[in-house]
Amino acid sequence: MTVRSDRMETPHKQLLEETRKAILPDIARNAILLAKLHIHRIRELKQIHSLHEVEFQVFSQWGEDGIIQYLINNVPIANTTFVEFGVQDYTESNTRLLLTNDNWKGLVIDGNNHHIEYIKNDDIYWRYALTAVCHFITRDNICQIISSAGITGDIGLLSIDIDGNDYWVWEAIDVVNPRIVVCEYNSVFGSDHAITIPYDADFQRTKAHYSNLYFGASLPALCILAEKKGYDFCGSNSAGINAFFVRKDVSHNINTLTAKEGYVLSHVRESQDIPGNRTYISGQDRFDVMGDLKVIDIMSNSLVTLKDLKTEQN
Repeated sequence: MTVRSDRMETPHKQLLEETRKAILPDIARNAILLAKLHIHRIRELKQIHSLHEVEFQVFSQWGEDGIIQYLINNVPIANTTFVEFGVQDYTESNTRLLLTNDNWKGLVIDGNNHHIEYIKNDDIYWRYALTAVCHFITRDNICQIISSAGITGDIGLLSIDIDGNDYWVWEAIDVVNPRIVVCEYNSVFGSDHAITIPYDADFQRTKAHYSNLYFGASLPALCILAEKKGYDFCGSNSAGINAFFVRKDVSHNINTLTAKEGYVLSHVRESQDIPGNRTYISGQDRFDVMGDLKVIDIMSNSLVTLKDLKTEQN
């Protein structure tokens, strides 16, 4: 008979964590060496047809490191400062390579204090100009959080990934004017409708709907917001997770796209059943499981169900 207890599991977990901490620096160093080769190749590219061509990952989850390197080498950056939120413990992020390879400085925000303490105890925190703060982000507090860290005005990059009010929070940000914006979109919402979840200051993805699929905004919604804020849409990563925007008033030769042209259907299977077990549903089934849930149609500013949108589309 197998007996499980916290006393037996804790040493095992501690050993795994200690091992991870011991080997992570070596892995990171080797990954950065390989990244430098990729960066050299990227710098020599005159023109690309898709952001997918420059993807690679060191600390990012889906190849964003390479795309960001391509963008910063084709967009003039006056202030090499970033803001990223929704970073968890920052071991996997969109800006860590900017910090460690390009010597940028920045602010990272997460709503879990354990994650923030982990970052502050990481060697990265004294080696580089990084500020980490714990806040549950809303559209009402985000500007104060950023400005309280001494960051205002023209900055290099903003990365938004909070699995919820992404649209509403980006809309509210006016304390900084980033030249590049990376924002997660909900691929399951499709490419035909400009929609977002209704704003809820207390929104939590796993509690909003058992499926774990109801969050964020569609790519068309983010592209409309980007246009209002003065940004060009330059494409998505090949995983269909993040969209990339460049400020219109900075000189760049990067291809710009419509939401329809740049949309990528994500094949990531994050769905859950009511008890919280993975169900691995994909394709249209992901949309159907949320049919009765309501979203805001950005164009009409009206509340509609996803099921109604599907009917209109058909």
